[in-house]
Amino acid sequence: MTTVISRADAAARRVRRPIVLVGISLGYFMVLLDMTVLSVAEPDLAASLHASIAGLQWATTGYTVVFGALLLSAGAVADRYGAHRVFRAGIVVFGLVSLLSATAPTLPVLVALRAVLGAAGAACVPASMALIAWLYPDPAARTRAVAAWAAISGTAVAAGPVAGGLLVDLAGWRAVFLVNVPLTVLVLALTAGRAIHSPRGDRRIHWPAQLAVCAALALLTDTLIAAGARSWGHAALSGTATVLAGVVFAVVERRSTAPVLHRGLLRGRGVRAALAAGAAVTFALNGNLFVLPLLFQREHGLSAVTSGLAFLPLTLPFVLNPPLTGRIVARVGPRPPILAGLGLLTAGGASLGWASWAGAGYGWQALGLLLTGFGVSFALPALVTAVLAAAPSGTAGAAGGLLNAVRQTGASLGVATMGSLAALPGGTVFSLLLAAAVCAAAAIWFARGTAS
Repeated sequence: MTTVISRADAAARRVRRPIVLVGISLGYFMVLLDMTVLSVAEPDLAASLHASIAGLQWATTGYTVVFGALLLSAGAVADRYGAHRVFRAGIVVFGLVSLLSATAPTLPVLVALRAVLGAAGAACVPASMALIAWLYPDPAARTRAVAAWAAISGTAVAAGPVAGGLLVDLAGWRAVFLVNVPLTVLVLALTAGRAIHSPRGDRRIHWPAQLAVCAALALLTDTLIAAGARSWGHAALSGTATVLAGVVFAVVERRSTAPVLHRGLLRGRGVRAALAAGAAVTFALNGNLFVLPLLFQREHGLSAVTSGLAFLPLTLPFVLNPPLTGRIVARVGPRPPILAGLGLLTAGGASLGWASWAGAGYGWQALGLLLTGFGVSFALPALVTAVLAAAPSGTAGAAGGLLNAVRQTGASLGVATMGSLAALPGGTVFSLLLAAAVCAAAAIWFARGTAS
């Protein structure tokens, strides 16, 4: 759908867009912060709400499952109703539900609220990417904007474990949710104004297929968590239900005139390999963020704040590296940094697994964390650029939604699979090595899928 913009509105948009970009980036910062800030709070949360490893997995994946599944349609919602409207609505709900999460009396209530937070986060992320595409139509300027967006939002990964550790040591796990309230007010202020109003589209949304894919992902996660807890009957039942939900989704999606998966986008050269790479990156990142705090605090006796500081080799590259990645992508394209990132993630996972197996000191763990951090910060901004570049006109929101849906699916599976392995005797080593193997496989697929 083509929209004519007056010269005054175009000039106002150019003046306002650096401020809006900061607001958009802080919105994504808040969404990412909610994924990482809870990691070092796991032991305190378990003690407070009497949660098992499976309960902690659901406190994490309750967010990422809904987030990942709804991202598929959230991109279409942003394209249809206007990215700025969807973004701001998601931010409002995110702030309000964060406040409620801080008062959760039981683990099931917290998991339910985390699911609502996932839905609000799903509204924000593809809308933010569509807003960047709308504000920066020039490809070179868009690449720089994506790099800035990744750098600002990436500080959430750096700040999350440290801020979470400080808050947990000072006031307990509930305090980690209160950080979102002032951030909500700031984001809404920075993204206000008519100059950023993006156009509406005419894409339809097929909710039956969306509900089916959400059910399939939730059931698959439940299967993996139940298997990790060695509840084999539960795992078998959930596994069967996962297959049935997948079949229902396939049937409904095939008959739909408004499919959840944008078929034209999936046919783009190298898109499927890029999506697999995105899933592998977050599989490793979120799996490590779940497993390593338990290792640091339960096996090494570190406090919450010390555990947060121990993550700095992993998290600091998220702040420092994206501008460099943006310049590399602008010069040589996204393929080299994506392959370099996957290679570093493979080496980082192998280093962490070896350090855990050999009982090596923190120096070896820090090396693995540093390699992992640089790997993620090379790969993710380049993947955003690669998928947006392959998106047909008018589908930037859907493209952003699909990429982030796949990434959050990888995150959910990483927490479920690596957490379940880590719960077994001696399983921490295998969980860390699994992350390395997944990234290596994704690198091979991407290299072959994008070869000239």
